[in-house]
Amino acid sequence: MKRPPWHPRSLRARMVLGTTVLATSAVLLCQAAGLTVLRSWLTGQVDERLADFRPPSRFYEDAAKGEDLPERPGHGDVLPSDFRVYFYDGSGRLLSGSLGGGRDDGPRLPRVVAALGLTDGRPATVPDGTGDGDWRVMADAGPDGMRAVVALPLDTVEGATSKLLWFSLTMGAVVAAGVVLFGNVVVRLGLRTLTRVELTARRIADGELELRVPDSDADTEVGHLGRALNTMLDRLRTALHRTEASEQQLRHFLADAGHELRTPLTSLQGFAELLLGDPHMSVHRREEAHQLIARNADRMSRLVDDLFLLAKLGDSPAMRWEPVDLLSLAADSITTSAVHHPGRSIVLDPLTGAAGAREQADLEVVDTLGDAHQLAQVTTNLLTNACVHTPPGTRIQVRVGTLRTGPHSGGTDRPDRTSANRPLPPGIRVCAIEVADDGPGLEAADARRVFDRFYRAGPTGGADAEPGFGLGLAISSAIAEAHGGRLEIETRPGEGCTFRLLLPHGPMAAVARHTPGPTAQAPSLPG
Repeated sequence: MKRPPWHPRSLRARMVLGTTVLATSAVLLCQAAGLTVLRSWLTGQVDERLADFRPPSRFYEDAAKGEDLPERPGHGDVLPSDFRVYFYDGSGRLLSGSLGGGRDDGPRLPRVVAALGLTDGRPATVPDGTGDGDWRVMADAGPDGMRAVVALPLDTVEGATSKLLWFSLTMGAVVAAGVVLFGNVVVRLGLRTLTRVELTARRIADGELELRVPDSDADTEVGHLGRALNTMLDRLRTALHRTEASEQQLRHFLADAGHELRTPLTSLQGFAELLLGDPHMSVHRREEAHQLIARNADRMSRLVDDLFLLAKLGDSPAMRWEPVDLLSLAADSITTSAVHHPGRSIVLDPLTGAAGAREQADLEVVDTLGDAHQLAQVTTNLLTNACVHTPPGTRIQVRVGTLRTGPHSGGTDRPDRTSANRPLPPGIRVCAIEVADDGPGLEAADARRVFDRFYRAGPTGGADAEPGFGLGLAISSAIAEAHGGRLEIETRPGEGCTFRLLLPHGPMAAVARHTPGPTAQAPSLPG
């Protein structure tokens, strides 16, 4: 809808215009009410004078005889100069004689009484005979069916109301001008804070994103607006920072993934070119090249599978929820790890110690609700990580049981304990699997990075230990988060590492099935 050209565009102009219209209308309305009251009161005074006056009876007789009536009768019967009296005879005709003035100087009266339309004792207004002004008249019954019409001019009433009308119009114009002049100043001062908000918002729109809107007037609407805008700006800045961090993380992820894929691809290309370029290669060397090609292809396949799993876990993991026996799951993982690392000493113990926080003294079945395949992948990753990144002969211990979360038992952060997942509420009972080793441990800076994608410590499990991709702990942390739990590391240099998987216990496991855990920033894919 197109705005009319006279319509003010700024808020200040609209406020001044609205205030001017309201103030002027109020003044004019009050003046109109006063004008109406004054005119009514003055007309009432005229009506009282008409009601109090009665023409002497002898004037009826003189008028009926056709005698001239004096304008100012003597002998004490003086008629005030502004009164006019007209007579109708018994047959209803207007008589030529009048009392108090000439015929032209008076109200315009009909020739016959039937057209008079006056009720005795009730005043009425009629126009002047010359067409200039009005008269107030009242009829009165006389002897022998005669009637007298007493009239008073309304010049005084009209003069007073006319002067008051012009005074009202003048006052309305003065008020309008004053409201425009002083109202503009008052509105400008009142909107000064809003003007500062507007200028700050323009600077923010121009790129100065770290500015804040002034909100010093906390108890005013402008102050409330400033606080709301600052809250919105904080959220926008947070979203922008998260977007920038996500983009940076995505670039790092693509660079790391490309670096991890480049090595097996280069090997594949080299061995393939070797086979094509030397058709007379010996059978032994050809078989060795085929084995290396198959090994690098398998490495690429596992890397792609890990990336795909991370993508699914970061989006909406599809899990098969079922009761899981963590004791059996840990025993199976130990068996699998023993096959791949036959020289390692891995023992299965109950979860005990920590100032009585742990509740098991013997190995017992520990049930939770989750995806058995994914949880088995977590325990296998933890055992593989312990076997690969600790010196030969290091003792590895797997502990299964339940505990109550706290600073001493687990589930919360402290200087030597870190996680990519959020802390669990203290004091709740959870199921736990711990994988502890007596290795050299990690520095605090390295411990904070173990759950990052593509982070790898140098393999110390032996010269033939195959290096991983640095995705195992990231995947394990994402699986723990998807189960409503937490995967954490507790380590100090020279004191080994303890990885602890905490999962909901009992009724909390059912709640975790329907309530996704907190978002883990480190293991999830960006974007």
